[in-house]
Amino acid sequence: MSSRISLKPRQSNFFNVCETCKFGCCNRARPPLTIKRKRIIQKFLKANGILLANPFEKKRYVFPRETQDGHCIFFDKSTKRCQIHPVKPETCVAGPVTFDINRQTGKIEWFLKTEKICPLAGALCRDKESLDKHTKSAKSKVLRLVNELDSEALSAILAIEETDTFKIDEDTLNSKVVAKLKQ
Repeated sequence: MSSRISLKPRQSNFFNVCETCKFGCCNRARPPLTIKRKRIIQKFLKANGILLANPFEKKRYVFPRETQDGHCIFFDKSTKRCQIHPVKPETCVAGPVTFDINRQTGKIEWFLKTEKICPLAGALCRDKESLDKHTKSAKSKVLRLVNELDSEALSAILAIEETDTFKIDEDTLNSKVVAKLKQ
């Protein structure tokens, strides 16, 4: 991780928990990237002298390429930190909050991973103020993401099964997102 990156106290607290994790949300996660986020990451890589050949992959949507062992190309195994932390994908920022969209109700449903698979989720559950603050931030980032993704990418992401989660909230989606899912 670049020494030019400074962390806010809450981020530092999150890193302290995440560094002890044995599950690794940075492994086989494939966070979706919008065109805008991809450009932001490319600019950050260049500005910080982080040289990675072909850091992105596209199947039904664009995501960071994985190393041979399945880790995100931006994960630094020696520090257990994200090399692009200040500009990382929205779903990475949101974690351990995740989402699904109920096509029948037109609502986005918010889930939290269980402590069994995410120590940070457990830490957040023990501190309601932190959980509320993080959930508010996660919702904002994810809502921007789902608004910017095309229908194929959004459908592909919604097909990914999230295990070991529990529902914490739901919100009504704007009609444009709901219409994308009907295409």
